[in-house]
Amino acid sequence: MPVFILAGLLVHCVFLVSIFDIYFSSPLVHGMTPQQTPLPPPAKRLVLFVADGLRADSLYELNSNGTPRAPYLRSILENNGSWGISHTRVPTESRPGHVALIAGFYEDVSAVAKGWKENPVEFDSVFNESKYTWSWGSPDILPMFAKGASGDHVYTFCYAAESEDFGAEDAAKLDIWVFDHVKSFFNSSRSNQTLFSALNEEKVVLFLHLLGIDTNGHAHRPNSREYQENIKQVDEGVKEIASLIDNFYGNDGKTAFILTSDHGMTDWGSHGAGHPSETLTPLIVWGAGVNYPQKVTSQFFEDNFLKEWKLENLKRLDVNQADIAPLMASLIGVPFPLNSVGTLPLEYLNSSAHFKAESMFTNAVQILEQFKVKMSQKKKTTLSFLFTPFKPLSDSEQINLLKKIRLYIQQQKYDEAVSLCKTLINLALEGLSYYHTYDRLFLGLSIAVGFVGWTTYVILVIIKAHTNLTKTVPTNKKKSPFLFYGFASAGMIIAFFLLIQTCPWTYYVYCLLPVPVWYAVVREIPVIQDLATNVLSLHIGQSIGFLLVCILGIEILVFSFFYRSALTIGLLVFAGWPVITQLWIQAKTKALIWTLLCVFLAIFPLMPVVGREPNIPLVIAAGLLTLLISFFSLASLCKSENKYKDNEDLKVYFYQLFSVALSTYVVSSTHNSLKNKQGLPVMNQIISWMTLVSSPVLLLLSPTFLFHRLFSILLSLMSTYLLLSTGYEALFPLALFGLMFAWINMEQEALQHYGLSLKQKLTVFNFTYAMDITQFRQLHLDDVRRSFFFVFFIVTAFFGTGNIASINSFDPASVYCFLTVFSPFMMGALLLLKVAIPFVLVSCAFEAIQVTTQLSSKSLFLIVLVISDIMALHFFFLVKDYGSWLDIGTSISHYVLVMSLTIFMMVMNGLAQLLTTQRLGLPRRTKHHST
Repeated sequence: MPVFILAGLLVHCVFLVSIFDIYFSSPLVHGMTPQQTPLPPPAKRLVLFVADGLRADSLYELNSNGTPRAPYLRSILENNGSWGISHTRVPTESRPGHVALIAGFYEDVSAVAKGWKENPVEFDSVFNESKYTWSWGSPDILPMFAKGASGDHVYTFCYAAESEDFGAEDAAKLDIWVFDHVKSFFNSSRSNQTLFSALNEEKVVLFLHLLGIDTNGHAHRPNSREYQENIKQVDEGVKEIASLIDNFYGNDGKTAFILTSDHGMTDWGSHGAGHPSETLTPLIVWGAGVNYPQKVTSQFFEDNFLKEWKLENLKRLDVNQADIAPLMASLIGVPFPLNSVGTLPLEYLNSSAHFKAESMFTNAVQILEQFKVKMSQKKKTTLSFLFTPFKPLSDSEQINLLKKIRLYIQQQKYDEAVSLCKTLINLALEGLSYYHTYDRLFLGLSIAVGFVGWTTYVILVIIKAHTNLTKTVPTNKKKSPFLFYGFASAGMIIAFFLLIQTCPWTYYVYCLLPVPVWYAVVREIPVIQDLATNVLSLHIGQSIGFLLVCILGIEILVFSFFYRSALTIGLLVFAGWPVITQLWIQAKTKALIWTLLCVFLAIFPLMPVVGREPNIPLVIAAGLLTLLISFFSLASLCKSENKYKDNEDLKVYFYQLFSVALSTYVVSSTHNSLKNKQGLPVMNQIISWMTLVSSPVLLLLSPTFLFHRLFSILLSLMSTYLLLSTGYEALFPLALFGLMFAWINMEQEALQHYGLSLKQKLTVFNFTYAMDITQFRQLHLDDVRRSFFFVFFIVTAFFGTGNIASINSFDPASVYCFLTVFSPFMMGALLLLKVAIPFVLVSCAFEAIQVTTQLSSKSLFLIVLVISDIMALHFFFLVKDYGSWLDIGTSISHYVLVMSLTIFMMVMNGLAQLLTTQRLGLPRRTKHHST
C-alpha cells in the first residue's frame, strides 16, 4: 500500500503540474534587438503612481452626496488629461500586475507561487531602459525591478516589511511615508549637485508604489471608510507631488504623469482570480505629450459604469494592462521593453501624426522581433518534416508589410501606416500565441492517455484484489517477455523522438508516463476477459442502472463546483437514504438523527460565500456550543461502565476543553482590538501559535477507543479552527462531525441490513486493535456508495464553509489571530490549514468506517481514487485559456482544486490512520486499583 500511495501521489503531482506546462508556461523569449522611436519624445521624465489594490469603481464613482472621492484626480480627467480602464489579467496579484505595467508582458500563472521578491525569469522593463529610475514603496515590489536591471541606474527606497500590518492603526501611513520621502528626496537634491544633475537628465522615471489602499482593503474591505479615506489621502498626496515636481523643473511642461493600479479587489478584501472587481483598474494620464479630455455625445461599453460615475460625456479610453509599458516608453523616448506584448494606445498621445506612426511602427517591429525568435526556437526543436509554420505571417509577408508601412510613412499617409502597423501587431501576437501553444495538443493527449490508463489500472486492481468477480484468474501465470519488450521499445522510441527535438525534461515525464501505466493495464488482460464474462452473466438492466447512478453522482459533484447549491440537493437526497433502503425500519432513532443532520448540513452550501462581513458573535457561539456538547459527552462517558477509563484520560479532555475556551476568548479579544485599531495583542498571538502546536499533541494523548479518539480529534481541531474563523463557518465542523458520527452508526446498520457482518458494539471498539487480514471481507456493491459518500463529504467540507472554486475565495481576516503583517506564504499556509481541518474530520470518520466495516483501508480508498480521478479528467478537458479572465481563472481553479483534493485525500488517508491509531505515552504515577 505505501508503494501504491507513493506512485499515486507522483502520478497525480505530474497531472497537476502538467496544466501549467500545457496552458500557462512562461511566454518569454530572449535575443531580440531593442527598438526605439527615431523622433524626439514629448516628455523628458515620467512619474508613475501605482495605487496597489485600487478598484476602478472605487476611484471613479462619486460619494453619496455627489462629491468626488478623489477631487484632484477627478479635475485632472475632466480638464487636463485622458482616462480609462486598464484591464488586468489572471493572476490578479501584485507581482504579475507590476510586471505587466512596467515590462509589458503577462507572467505565466505559476509565477505567483515563485515569490514576490525574486525574479523567476529575467526580463526587460521601462525602468531598465531608462537613464535613471528612482522608486519608493514596498520591499515586496521594488527590488525585483532593480535586480532585473542591467547596470546601476534603478534606485529603490523601501520601508521595513513589518510596516505592512493589516492590524495597524492606519495603513495609509505607508503612502504618507512614500510621499514624505519623495519630498525630502527633492529637497536634498538642491544641495547635492550629482543628484541634481541626474534628475535634470532626459529619460528619467520616478515610481511611487502606494500600498496603503491594498492593505486597508485586506484589513477592512473595499467598501469601508478606511479604504475610501485612503483614496482621498492618495489623491492629496498625488496633488502635492505633482505640484512639487512641476515647481522643481520650473513648470517646463516636460513631465508626464500616470496613475493606475496593479489589480483591484473583491468585496471581501482578496484578489488573485478574474472577477471584474479584480481585473478593472483605473488609468489617468496627464502632462507632457498626453491628450486633453475629449468630449463625446455618446459612447458604448458593455458595463454601465459611465452613467454611475457621471462620466458619459468624457471619452473613456480602455487599454490592456500591458499597453501601459509601450505608452510610458513612447512618452519619454526609451526603447520598448524587449518582451512587451502591449499595443501603444495612440489615443492617449497628443503628438504629431508622424510621431504616432513612427511609434506604432517601432511597436510593431518590437513585437515582430519576438515572433521571429519564437519561430526560430520552435523550428530548431522540431523535425523539419513535422514543422508547420504560421502561414499568415510568412517571411515574404513580413517583408511585404514592413515595406508597405515604411512607404506609407514616407508618403505621409500616416493613418494607413498606423492601420497596417496594428494589422502586423495582431498577426505577430497571433503567431506568438501559435508557437507558444504549438505542443499543446500533443502534451494534452499524452496527459489524457496517462489519466485514462491510470484510472483503468486502479479499477482493475480493485476488481482483481478486492472483489469476487475474477475467481478464475490464475495468480502465478508466467508473464510474457514480449509484452515488456514491446512497451520498453515504445518508451525508447518516444524518448529518442523527444531527444532529437531537444525537448524540455518535463516533456519526457508527460510523454513517457503513459507507457508504464498502460503496460500495467495490458498485463491485466486476463482480468478484463474474466470481468467481461462475469458482467455478461449479470442482469443487464441492473448493471446499466448502477452505471447510470454512478455517472449521475459524479456529475452532481462536478456540477457543485459551479453551483454550491448542488451539494444541498445531494444532502437532501442523502437524508432520504434510510427510507429508500428500508434502513429506518431497523434503526428508527439513528435514521431520524441522520436525516435531521443531513438537512442541517444542507443549509451551509446555501449560505453566503466568503464575501461576507465578519460575524464574531457566531464564532463565540460555536465555541460555547462546542464546550456545552463536550461537557454533556464527558458526563455520559464518566457514567458509562468503561473499564479503560482513568483520570489521566479525563485530564487530557479537560485540557482540550480549556484550549477551546481559550481560543473562543482570543478570537473575541483579537477582533475587538483590531476593530479599535490597537493591533494584534502579543499575548493573543502567543496563545494562538501555542494552541496550533499543542492541539495535535493533546489529541495523541487521548485513548484510542473509537468515540473517545474521534471526540478528542474534534476538540483539538475546533480549538484551532475557531482561531481561523470569522463567521458562520465556525459552526460547520460541529455540524459535520455530528453527521460523521451518525454516518459511522448508520454504516453499521447497513452492514447488518445487507447481511455482510454481525453488528458490533462500537463503544468498545479500539482503533489500535490489529485486525486479522483474514477478517477483511471482499467489496460489495454498497461499498461503492460508501466511497461516493466520502468524496461527497470531502467536497462538502470545502464548499460548505463559504469557499468558492476560485483562488480568491479566502478571507485574509481568517489569520488575524496569528499574524497581521503581510506574509503571503505564512498566510497561505494558515488558510490551507483552515481548509484541511474539515477534510481531516471526514477522513477520520472514513477511517473508522473502513475498520468497523471490516474492509482493508486500501480497497475503499481505491474506489475513492477512481471517483476523484474521473472528476479530475472532466475538469482537465474544461480548462481553457480563452474567453473572459473570469472563465479562464475559474477553469484553472477548478482543475487545480480537484487535483489538489485528490492528492489531499491520499495524504489525509495516511494522516487519518496516524491520528486514529497512534498514542503518545507519558510517564504516569503508579496507581493501585481494587479488583
